[in-house]
Amino acid sequence: MSGNGTSKNPGRQPRPRPTGRGKAGQEPAQEPVRPRLRRYMAAVLPQPYLEAKGLSTPSLDPAALHDLLDRDPQVEVRRRVEAPVRMSALAAGSVTLGGLTVADMTGEYAEALSRQLPQIHIERDRLLTYTDVSLMPRRDTRRQLILPVGVESSFTFLIVDTDGIPMPNAAILVNGYLWPAQAVTGPDGRATITLTGETADSIASVQVKPVGGHWGRILDRPALREDGDNLVVLKKLSDTLPGFPDKQAFGWGQEAMQLHRLPPNFRGAGAKVAIVDSGVAVEHPDLAGRVNAGLDLSERKEAGWTVDTVHHGSHCAGIITGADTGRGVVGFAVEAEVHACKIFPGGRLSDLIEAIDYCIDKEIDVINLSLGTKEFSPLVAAKLEEARAAGVACIVAAGNDSGPVNFPGNMPTVLAVAAIGKTDAFPAGSTHADQIRPPQAFDGYFSPAFTCFGPEVDVCAPGVAILSAIPSTEYAAWDGTSMAAPHVSGLAALIVAHHGDFQGEYAARDARRVDRLFDIIRSSCTPLQLGDPNRTGAGLPDAIRALAPALTGVPAHSPLDQLTQEMQAAGLLASYQQPQNGMPMTALTRLHEEMVAAGLINHY
Repeated sequence: MSGNGTSKNPGRQPRPRPTGRGKAGQEPAQEPVRPRLRRYMAAVLPQPYLEAKGLSTPSLDPAALHDLLDRDPQVEVRRRVEAPVRMSALAAGSVTLGGLTVADMTGEYAEALSRQLPQIHIERDRLLTYTDVSLMPRRDTRRQLILPVGVESSFTFLIVDTDGIPMPNAAILVNGYLWPAQAVTGPDGRATITLTGETADSIASVQVKPVGGHWGRILDRPALREDGDNLVVLKKLSDTLPGFPDKQAFGWGQEAMQLHRLPPNFRGAGAKVAIVDSGVAVEHPDLAGRVNAGLDLSERKEAGWTVDTVHHGSHCAGIITGADTGRGVVGFAVEAEVHACKIFPGGRLSDLIEAIDYCIDKEIDVINLSLGTKEFSPLVAAKLEEARAAGVACIVAAGNDSGPVNFPGNMPTVLAVAAIGKTDAFPAGSTHADQIRPPQAFDGYFSPAFTCFGPEVDVCAPGVAILSAIPSTEYAAWDGTSMAAPHVSGLAALIVAHHGDFQGEYAARDARRVDRLFDIIRSSCTPLQLGDPNRTGAGLPDAIRALAPALTGVPAHSPLDQLTQEMQAAGLLASYQQPQNGMPMTALTRLHEEMVAAGLINHY
């Protein structure tokens, strides 16, 4: 490594660039496409950790490590993430971290540096992914079907709405028996897709996803033609939701979580929520004035967090805090203070670390993380533990690849959220219907095919056909654990703002505060019998149960107290009044007297 005169640099050698021009009149020779360098995070391991590992090597200063890497010709330094005053624990309080350096190098060179400098920790700065469900090949489409060699089929699609108006920018995915293919419609609503090795008879399905304002569509075993337009008509959202968006729509997920039964003054004022995502379109009518602070770690522009080219962060924001204006959608915590930390497009683990640092510094109560990766990161895990120790609750989407819970949702320091759907929440034939899998509950709940699952799932929440805001003034119904997590984050903001515990015993910003919040959410859940408990965790959170003490004004000290409060909140019992003789009543006596007064039971 540069700066160490006793060893020779391992890893890649400088690549010669072609110079000069070719023959007269020809363009200069071009460099062939080569593999990209990998991006890494490098951090200094503190002295106590080195001593615990039996290493006599002295620790480095983070600034010295950065300078060392910056001078190394085998390394392309991207940036330095400064160390905050507070320190993180890399493992259960045994290790602290300073800042880190983000740099590009080959995998071989990174391994060589790790061997050469045991004082540092190097790990891949992996790309994060969104956890919403875009169009994807269906799992049953790749069959062993022998088709003539050289067969090629082209299909032109015309996508219109129920008024016959062409729909530009609609994504189309054609699933053949061998391979899928996709395209996006032009201004005239048309797109042509060519598939090699497929015929019209081998097409298994066609999926169409509009930008917004309409329901998606799926066509199974479609009879396609090659000599003209294949017309697909998409229903407008207003065809199913009369008057929308001029008439406000209350989400099916909010009703499932009993939000509609809360008093109108439960609006989240005083709670702070951060959405670590793709920014928020602050010009949207349902988001204007709702998100007033943030930072841009994607393009690193001063107000870059107010621009959402991906639409993902705006959709999450609408679920959490959509304004209650009488039109469009309405969120859970419409008066919470909301921050946008933009890391997408191109978000990496190092960006997530910076975003969490911002949230700790701003004393955020709840972070919504609708993102993930398949790989574990010790550095991110340390930052999550630091957030918990600072009283910052991280609520994370479980993931959408139908497999084990993604990182960081599989960490014990966060609350992992899987998705559920409801069969009457979307039109038949829509793309959402493709996510239904057995078994179904009697009221139509199901665990969608895409949701990740495992023992790490804490709770489940609505994540199929979730209606919310997208730039610039549109609305869209999306699927994903990305949509489930904001339901729980919104509820968490209400709990922090209105549950007495967080103005009393758990007011201090520490790990106990986070653990108590998660306990309240889990204990409020209605269990769902959907085949595998690892797909639903404790069940579906219930706002009435979670906020029962605030609704009744009486702290719950026993299961009977809690039952009484929940029955009062449901309108089955009158609010408790102390007997005129001033003698205290036991919880059982009080419940009995109120049930008698309500006519639910007779005197014994």
